[in-house]
Amino acid sequence: MNNAPIGIFDSGIGGITIFKSIQKLLPKENIIYFSDNLNSPYGNKNKKEIQILSLKNSEWLLNKGCKIIVVACNTATTNCISMLRKSFKTPFIGVEPAIKPAATNTRTGNIGVLATKGTLNSNLFEITSNDYCSKINIIEKNGDGLVDMIENGILNGTEIEKLLLKFLSPMIKSNIDHLVLGCTHYPLINDSIEKILPNNVKILESGEAVAKQTKKIIIDKNLVGNNKNPTYNFYCNGGDNSLKKILTNNFKINTI
Repeated sequence: MNNAPIGIFDSGIGGITIFKSIQKLLPKENIIYFSDNLNSPYGNKNKKEIQILSLKNSEWLLNKGCKIIVVACNTATTNCISMLRKSFKTPFIGVEPAIKPAATNTRTGNIGVLATKGTLNSNLFEITSNDYCSKINIIEKNGDGLVDMIENGILNGTEIEKLLLKFLSPMIKSNIDHLVLGCTHYPLINDSIEKILPNNVKILESGEAVAKQTKKIIIDKNLVGNNKNPTYNFYCNGGDNSLKKILTNNFKINTI
């Protein structure tokens, strides 16, 4: 039995989608969530910058006693996960775009991937795409500007729908039947995305898969917790307005 917390970090509030999946699947685990919103977004930063930030975030969580770390950011995962696993003995779980299930289940042979520039340009994304999509047409779009809007609490309305239409229209014209959300922020605007997409397009995100992998590693490493009243602590190094908008009053937010 190990009641130390699970650590989760993201460039902002996007990783809350991962937190909720883990909380649901592992209801007896303590969790510490760190939002590096001071440095958000990660998507337009170079690999070296992302690695430095990810190392700093990981060290901060480890100093809080975390037994496992979930990198709840696609950009950080695709650019840093191998480096993080080599740098620390603690288990690391990453989040990658759900390309495999999209490629496996497509009927039209066309899938869309909406992600950040940092994710789309990463070696890991290229490897995954080559492994599963050699006979599949992928329409990739860099959702530039979406993370900034989401961090500012804009989850619906004309402004964000106009930007989404710009990214999604080429995918719709290409007859996609699966849309992969390659950023953990994007599930927070699912309602806006669904307004634009045809009904036959399935939206895929990674929250459930990450939670299942986290559970598997915790069991395999004998790190299972049994907290009757688990604690959930949220930290951010920028303003806390974005977290306040999506978390209930039951959760305490700490600014560092």
